[in-house]
Amino acid sequence: MLTFIPTPLGNLQDITWRAVETIRHCSLFLCEDTRVTRRLFTLLHERGILSDFPEGEFLSFNEHNGAKRLEEIGGRVARESVAYLSDAGMPAISDPGQLLVAYCQEKAIDYDVLPGPSAVTTAYAASGFASGHFLFYGFLPHKGRQRREALDRLLAQPWETVLYEAPHRLEKLLEEIVARDPEREIFAAKELSKQHQRYYREPAAGLLARLREEKAFRGEWVVILGAGAGEGSGLSVEDVLAEELPPKAKAKLLARLTGESVKSCYERLIKQS
Repeated sequence: MLTFIPTPLGNLQDITWRAVETIRHCSLFLCEDTRVTRRLFTLLHERGILSDFPEGEFLSFNEHNGAKRLEEIGGRVARESVAYLSDAGMPAISDPGQLLVAYCQEKAIDYDVLPGPSAVTTAYAASGFASGHFLFYGFLPHKGRQRREALDRLLAQPWETVLYEAPHRLEKLLEEIVARDPEREIFAAKELSKQHQRYYREPAAGLLARLREEKAFRGEWVVILGAGAGEGSGLSVEDVLAEELPPKAKAKLLARLTGESVKSCYERLIKQS
């Protein structure tokens, strides 16, 4: 059986007893990074949370080697007590563990996901946004047209959006938001549950200036975009379909609204005509 084990975001005391008990009985640990997992187990052992350092085998399982690793150890997942651990937080969310979930479902292998720390829900709970409706997007594309179009779509959504961002790209993200909507309300959580945890909430332009002044971009970040004006403030899919436009022009507008490719929108329009 395969068990997905959440790990602390930073504070070791956030490990659950159920996670500790599961770790004690596993013969194989699949890890996003074996060094990080070994370090975690060492600290848990040194602080008396984990009575003995686990004797199971440690293997890396990440976005680069996941498919190949399954060819090597797939049978063991069904026969042994196997655990998968991300570097921090809930596994299988914007994480290579998704490959393992799909594998277990395809092969009818029993698996379980333990509840535990999550940067997404922790940041949203701290944000003060009160709608209760939010989209978790994860990481934006790194650059180019895909990044621009994804950010445009997210800023147009009528609900809050939760993003992960690397420290070396956070300033760029805020610059991109300021260029589009300098007054957009932003909540940013830095180093969740760690010693230097900080919460920020203010308009994008003010937040960018503040972080530059404080030189505070380093660290792990969760960024939440305040809700946009919503679909009602501009063209809807129905509006575009009702317009007397050439199919190619209509397909481009539909692609921007829906996030689909221009080609798929165009093909659907041709079939419907």
